[in-house]
Amino acid sequence: MLALLIFAACQESLEERCQREARDYTAKNCPLPVGENVVMDSMTFDAATHTIAYIYTLSGVVDDTAAINRSNPRESLLKSLKNTPHLKLYKEAGYSFRYTYYSAKQRGQKLFDTTFREKDYQ
Repeated sequence: MLALLIFAACQESLEERCQREARDYTAKNCPLPVGENVVMDSMTFDAATHTIAYIYTLSGVVDDTAAINRSNPRESLLKSLKNTPHLKLYKEAGYSFRYTYYSAKQRGQKLFDTTFREKDYQ
């Protein structure tokens, strides 16, 4: 009986796990260069909306709203999300995924922001 109580106390909910993983990933890896002129600043989780958010900063030639819009990032991000196996658990739970890109040259300026919900990636 005691072992069962200890086991139950050690279990974390999916929301708690996601919150922990986002916090730990950010602390251990960010800022993280993910490509030329692209740095991942953080990963967060909003338990109220079940949204995992990825925050990036763009610099150089990609630090431009017009260039971003020409590249159709929503389509490529959705393709990547659909093909990312380590997010399977969260996709099966119907979580949302948000991608936000900010400008390095104009701090605080949002260049692109999109959210994918279950209906988008299933």
